[in-house]
Amino acid sequence: MPVEPERVRKLNSAPERPDREYVLYWSQMNRRVDANHALLYAVELANRHRLPVMFYEGLTCTYEYANDRLHTFILEGVPETAKRLKKAGIGYVFYLRRTMKSRNDILYALARRAAVVVTDDYPAFIARDHNGRVPEKLDVAYYVVDSSCVVPMSQIDERQYGAYSIRPKITALMPKYLRAPDDLRVRHRYDGKIPEYHTEVTDGNIAELVASCQIDHSVGPSVSYRGGRLAAEQLLTVFLEHNLKRYAAHRNEPSERATSHMSPYLHFGQISSLEIALLVRDYSEQHKLIANEYLEELIVRRELAFNYTRFVSEPGSLKNLPEWCRLNMRKHAADKREPVYTRGQIENAESGDPLWNATQKEMLLRGKIHGYYRMYWGKKIIEWTRDYQEAADIMIDIHGRYALDGRDPNTYTNVLWCFGLHDRPWPERPIFGKMRYMSYDGMKRKTNIQAYIDEIERIGNAGRDIAAQYELFDDGSYRPDRQEAT
Repeated sequence: MPVEPERVRKLNSAPERPDREYVLYWSQMNRRVDANHALLYAVELANRHRLPVMFYEGLTCTYEYANDRLHTFILEGVPETAKRLKKAGIGYVFYLRRTMKSRNDILYALARRAAVVVTDDYPAFIARDHNGRVPEKLDVAYYVVDSSCVVPMSQIDERQYGAYSIRPKITALMPKYLRAPDDLRVRHRYDGKIPEYHTEVTDGNIAELVASCQIDHSVGPSVSYRGGRLAAEQLLTVFLEHNLKRYAAHRNEPSERATSHMSPYLHFGQISSLEIALLVRDYSEQHKLIANEYLEELIVRRELAFNYTRFVSEPGSLKNLPEWCRLNMRKHAADKREPVYTRGQIENAESGDPLWNATQKEMLLRGKIHGYYRMYWGKKIIEWTRDYQEAADIMIDIHGRYALDGRDPNTYTNVLWCFGLHDRPWPERPIFGKMRYMSYDGMKRKTNIQAYIDEIERIGNAGRDIAAQYELFDDGSYRPDRQEAT
């Protein structure tokens, strides 16, 4: 079945040129072979023009926050991508731009030989910028395809202001879109030469490649999460077989480790929300489980974030908040903050709150904070900074630098939720006004904070995630750390 036309947009007026060598798929955000509507559309066009497909994936040293953690996670996915593309008969170019002096025209070089360019439709980070300026520089048709959302973004044609408004729209459209995409069926295998600028990535040379890049080397790889398709598949298997049945009851208790840990893999497009939703739905039906809470987070809440980011020009700006939030902040702007911490103290987890320090240390070590505690993390930053925009900027900056699921539509909405986005007014109090408030005592009543603090301390002392959620694999086939298993 062809890719749904509502997933596809053409962003320039240039024609398709079937007399050229291949159809080019530029993998910007959806760094995967499976269940990738953009790649499927490239294959569809290639089959129509009797051409092969070239899959181009790049990693530059110049993107904002480029560091060892983010580079490593992306590179860990490349060997499996190469393996799956070869099996499918699709050409693959991976280009690692290591320094500012390295060539920066690979897309244009590949596009000059392409009949069509297809890429990802994504409303944030570098893809948003690229899709705004690259199409008019090419002499071939440039299509963007939405493969990030279950229900295509185009089907919700105006900004939604809460889950209550987008939920019925998504629910009504779900039967049409919650179905497995076709398998790749390439009629003309790629048998041309791979350009000399292709970078060969193996499991054994990733650390060396990262070290050779002109990036921030002060942020090391996550101690918990390994990148790539295989890691995503294995983590999802653990979730389905051990945690889905516990998710509704324990999702807000970090010590229970009942969440799926899919957010880094979704952000880098190493797995799709559609694949996860189908597997969760089928597994829950087969085992008579109720998966509504998880599917609500995966689809409704996540696609609310994509909707927000799609309709605003500066997703990190507090000017995008509802009017009641902006009035509330103006009213309480002069409220006294005590204590006030510097950006450095916040980044280095140097507050007087042991639970908050543990959440920030989890970000520094793992590259992700448990979702429930991340709300508390953000609320306290509002309380401890000089003004609201500084608080938002610090939250976004910390996510950008350390989080494997940062620089994402969910990042912006999670941060701005702390200020009232997609929430409602609450009883008034100092600093927060009508914003929802979260306290240490509240967290202590609702969660086992000491178990969490102890766990993060053990990880910090060991330098690796010795408690890891992956130990459920009895055969030892995967471990989160990059040291030899003991």
